[in-house]
Amino acid sequence: MAEREPAAELGAFSSPGAISPGWARARGDLQDAQVYWLSSVRPDGRPHVTPLLGVWLDGALYFCTGPTERKARNLAQNPWCVLTTGRNTLENGLDLVVEGEAAKVSDEAEFRSVAEAFESKYGPHFTAPEGTWSGLGDTIRAGDALVYRVAPSTAFGFGKGERFSQTRWRFS
Repeated sequence: MAEREPAAELGAFSSPGAISPGWARARGDLQDAQVYWLSSVRPDGRPHVTPLLGVWLDGALYFCTGPTERKARNLAQNPWCVLTTGRNTLENGLDLVVEGEAAKVSDEAEFRSVAEAFESKYGPHFTAPEGTWSGLGDTIRAGDALVYRVAPSTAFGFGKGERFSQTRWRFS
């Protein structure tokens, strides 16, 4: 799948002389991040935020969950969500916010690609052999976890350091 190239706009809250970090940098940081935060909306309208593992693949963020978990139940009612990642410092780095609609993956080839991406990024067994994430790739391939794809509709990058920048990327 060809990745969409977004239109960029530097925001008014940027420092004088700031420049956008560019989508290539943002995409690289999305690929390299180890932990993401998913924000979804409960059926009664209250927000829900949870950390999770994810991978950037073919222009979208992918994550998985169990069918009875709060995030799965929220997304069944309202698929719009926000995924964030970044650094918890002001000195440097790039905080990223990806807004989009979570779509359940159902294609077998896509399951295999996502499972391989998870194993490549995190390893096949990155906790104790019977731990929570043991064999996650196999769990994805077997269809025992719900896998979601979030292609960005809008993304934001907040650059930190000597010059702060606020960039909005719009995907058409």
